[in-house]
Amino acid sequence: MLGILDKMYTQLLSGEVYYQLPVGNEKVDLNPLIGQSIKFKYTGRIICLECQKLTKKSFNQGFCYSCFTKLAQCDMCIMKPETCHFAAGTCRDPQWGEEFCFQPHYIYLANSSGIKVGITRHTQVPTRWIDQGAVQALPIFKVSSRKLSGLIEVIFAKHISDKTSWQQMLKGKSAQIDLVTRRDELVQTCQNALNELLQVYDSTDIILLNDESVLDITFPVLKYPLKVKSLNLDKDPEVTGILQGIKGQYLLLDIGVINIRKYTGYEIDFSV
Repeated sequence: MLGILDKMYTQLLSGEVYYQLPVGNEKVDLNPLIGQSIKFKYTGRIICLECQKLTKKSFNQGFCYSCFTKLAQCDMCIMKPETCHFAAGTCRDPQWGEEFCFQPHYIYLANSSGIKVGITRHTQVPTRWIDQGAVQALPIFKVSSRKLSGLIEVIFAKHISDKTSWQQMLKGKSAQIDLVTRRDELVQTCQNALNELLQVYDSTDIILLNDESVLDITFPVLKYPLKVKSLNLDKDPEVTGILQGIKGQYLLLDIGVINIRKYTGYEIDFSV
């Protein structure tokens, strides 16, 4: 099956993640392939997700350099939303910014390689948590814009990690954490800083979600790697191995792990 690779589609069915691998116009059901040998062969071609032109290198997971430097979704404020410069009139694409950034966002706690704080658009629940390999997730605030979610994340990040260790996440299932208790502790610890935000924003812009339940997520994994070896299609364009599991956007093979999202836009020949 020859086609352009994209990030895996996910569904949460009865608590377990179901994966599909987009290869061109086809979608490969991956869960039934766990335990079988699969093969990736990279052809050497990379197609930009935006302009569809051939590019020698992929930037920001799927863009050519020209699009990377022009598109609003590739600006640094997407990675650091607290630095949003829309109000200054310097957004790369104001219409895109209005649609993407000025919509409800959640600040959440997740348990992937341990507890972390993160943000996501309301339309990306639970996809964001699945992509991070989280086995538990709990939304704690709903806010009116991406910048505001970033400002609150920065407050919490002074007391808790805002990053996932992908190597640790792939070594096994994290121990259960009482996210509700940690939420309450964090909110109390950060109350003064949150009150300062409430002096700038309306109370309807920041809603504390006291009644949300923890979402438990199970990933289809037969065997976790003892050592995490990352496979690189740029160096080794042909990869064959037994699919032992899937977690986050990673395929766990008996010979190493491959981050599918990293190779968005790559043309590959996939076979079982």
